[in-house]
This record gives sequence, structure tokens and C-alpha cells, in this order.
Amino acid sequence: MDQQPEAEPTTPVRMTRRRWVAAVAAGSTLLAAAGFAASQVIKSPAQAAADTKPPAADVLTAPVERRVLKETVVLRGTVAAGQSVTVTPAVGGGESAAEPVVTKLPVNAGGTVRAGQLLLEVSGRPVFVLKGELPVYRDLKPGAKGDDVAQVQQALRDLGHGTGNDVSGTFGAGTKAALQAFYAGLGYDPRPAVDDDGEAVEAAEQGVRAAERALEQAQSAAETAEEGQEQDGEDGEDTTGGAGNAEAERTIEWAQEDLQTARQALTEAQAAAGPMLPAGEVVFLPGFPARVDSVSATIGARVTGGVMTVSAGKLVVRGYLQERQKGLVRAGQRVEILAERSGTTVPGEVRSVAKTLDAGQEQGGTSANGTDGERAPAAPQGYPVVVEPGKPLDPALAGQEVRLTVEAGSTAGKALVVPVTAVSVGSDGKSVVTVVAAGGTQRRVPVRAGTQGDGYVEVVPVGGGRLESGALVVTGIRQTSGGGA
Repeated sequence: MDQQPEAEPTTPVRMTRRRWVAAVAAGSTLLAAAGFAASQVIKSPAQAAADTKPPAADVLTAPVERRVLKETVVLRGTVAAGQSVTVTPAVGGGESAAEPVVTKLPVNAGGTVRAGQLLLEVSGRPVFVLKGELPVYRDLKPGAKGDDVAQVQQALRDLGHGTGNDVSGTFGAGTKAALQAFYAGLGYDPRPAVDDDGEAVEAAEQGVRAAERALEQAQSAAETAEEGQEQDGEDGEDTTGGAGNAEAERTIEWAQEDLQTARQALTEAQAAAGPMLPAGEVVFLPGFPARVDSVSATIGARVTGGVMTVSAGKLVVRGYLQERQKGLVRAGQRVEILAERSGTTVPGEVRSVAKTLDAGQEQGGTSANGTDGERAPAAPQGYPVVVEPGKPLDPALAGQEVRLTVEAGSTAGKALVVPVTAVSVGSDGKSVVTVVAAGGTQRRVPVRAGTQGDGYVEVVPVGGGRLESGALVVTGIRQTSGGGA
């Protein structure tokens, strides 16, 4: 009988299948975990690009405006008088010239002075102020002629000292009398024009008297000779007095000529004599009251230079333009003057702009051992500019700083204006603005830029472009913090 094969054990087979299922389940779990991990570190190129692109951008816009645009230049200025004079006395003649010293000082810094007032006394001689715009440049003596003489005559008349019948601009007898009276009012004697104690006039007077006597003698001799000739004629004698008569007539004629010459010399001597106005004793200022800006002298101090500074005239504002500003500012432009302390504004006008650079004041130094160091020039301040107010400034502003806003340019009436940042220049060199429509679409409009000021610029569409007031133009891009998915 055939032997049947043994059957395979069933228990081991079932165990193997269970292990396989468990193994498959564990493997699936591991693959799933591995896949999740991989998904966190591996991205597609599109996803990577999306995650690294810049945040979404918002367009910044501003409306187009239609208004008058002014181009301005802003700078600082100092309020000062229209004319400032340094008083430098020049004492001449006599012992006082050897060592001039200040002997009287009736004014102080910050004080005011009026026309005809004494500023100081130097070696016993006065230094005073008179009204006038022409600076003194010479001594004025009797017989002098010119505009400076006319200025002195007018100043004396303003003070109540008439100049008589003198022609304007001629220093005659009336002007001498007026000057004499003015000095007397100050308590001084004027300097004589001819410092000879009157010898020239006295000598001329003696010459006239001598010529008059000579003429009288000649006339008397002629009369005596004529009487003698008449007596001889009555006695029947033959007279031959014709030659004698001719001689007497010539003597009289010569004596008359000598007398005329002597009288002319006396007239000239008298005209040259009298008071004079030394250049070192007068300071001319254009208006009063004037202001004493500074006093550097004291009583008893030697006069070696300027002793005080006096200013007068209409208050103006003086400032400095930098190189970049100079080409924008010119005479005649309107200016707003702002006194920042009080908040008041005054309109003005540019009166002048200097063509040369002002190197400024010297800067002095002191060395480590306390001695004065070498003086070095300060940095250039700029180009001096003078602004004239449209109405008088408050005298209290003298010496104070103010703000000047110069209207360097202006559009001709209302114009289309946009922020400066709205205008860009393409590679072709043409200027454009980008207009944003209601739906967000954009269009570029070619423009020509014009007047610029206060952050805005005038624009004129060109090439058929359209640009209206109220339209929105791109001025920039604002970056947001969000990112793409």
C-alpha cells in the first residue's frame, strides 16, 4: 500500500502571514512618514519661485493740480541799516597831530544820534554828524565848488543856518557864516582855512591903502601942475605944459591900475580866509536818527584807527547766497521777510546780488601758551545779497536774523503741477508721468517740465498726450509685508 506524504503543519504557515501583514503595515507607515518629511523639504521650481518673490506692491499716487506754482529760494539774513560808517578821526595841524587822543565821548553803543550832534572829541577837536549821502573825501575851504559843498550847505540849512546868497555848490561868504554859527553852537571855534593868523588879509589891506595913497598923490600933483599952467597963461608967458600934462595923466592911470590890482588881491585873500570844514571832523549819514552800533574807544585812548561804527538810513536785510542759489536770484525779485521772533512778515524786493564771493571775516586763534595765534581767513560766506523791505521795518529788528523766501520764478497763471517724484526720464531722455485709471490700468503721458518749487513741478503734456487736473499719477511704490502662496 502506498505511503501518503505528511501534511504541512498549519500553525507555522499562519504565523508567517501575520508577520508579513505586520511588516507590510509597518512599511507603509514608514513610507508615509518619509513622504511627509520629503514634502517639507522638497519644492517644485514654481513653488520655490512663488515663495521667494517680493511682497505685493501698492502704487502710490497723487492728484494732478492746477494752480500757480512759485519757485523759491530760502536763506537767512540780518537786518541792518542801509549805510554803516566806521568813524576814523584824522586830526591835523598843531600839537594835537602828534598824539591824538579821545578827550570826550558823549555817546554809547546802542544809542541814537541826530543830525549835527557831537560824536566825540579828539585832542580838543569835535567830530560830528551831518545829513548827506556823499561820503567826505576832502577838506572844504572857502572858494571850493562841487556836490560835496552843496551837501554841506543843505545840511547847514536843515539845522537852521542859512547860507545867504551863495550859489549852491560854491563855498562863499554865506556858507562861511553858516559854518561859523554851527561850530559856535557846538561850543568850538572852526579851523581857519588859512592858518596864518590873518596875515594874508592884513597884507592885502595894506596894499590897498598904499595904492589909494599913491593915486591921491598922483591926482594932487596933476592938479598942482594944471594950476601953475593957468597962472602962467594969465601973465602972458608962453606956456609949454603939454608934456607935463601928459606925464601927470600917465601917473594917475598907473596909480589907478595899481589900486585895482591891490583891491583884487584883497578880495581873493578875504575869500580864502575864514572857517573850513576838515574831512576828519565830519561824518555824513543818509538819514536820522542814526544808531551807534559799536564804540571801541575810551576817554584818554590814543586814536590809531576806527573808534566807533555808526549806521543810518532805511533798514534793509543783508544775506549770503550759496553757489547753487546764485543763478536763481536776481535784482527785482519779490521776497517775503519773516521775523521769526514776532511771527510778522513784510514783503520786500531783491535790491542787489554781488558778483563776487565774499570771503567772510578773519578768524583769530589763541595758541596753547595764551598768546594770540595767527589769524586765518574764515570759510567763504557766499555772495552778498541785499533785500529792501516794501515798508519800513521795526527799528527793534536791527541786528536780528530773519528768514528770507525769494520768489525765484513763477508760472504764468495757473498751470498743471505734480509732485517732483511723479516725473521720470526714460532712456530716450524724455520726461513722462504715469496716469492710473479707475480700473487700475496705467498709461504714460509725455510731458515737458517747467517751473519747480516746494516739491512740485509744472508739467505740460506734449506729443498729443492728455493730462487733466484731478487725474492720479504714480509717485512711487509702497512694499507690503505679505507674500505669495
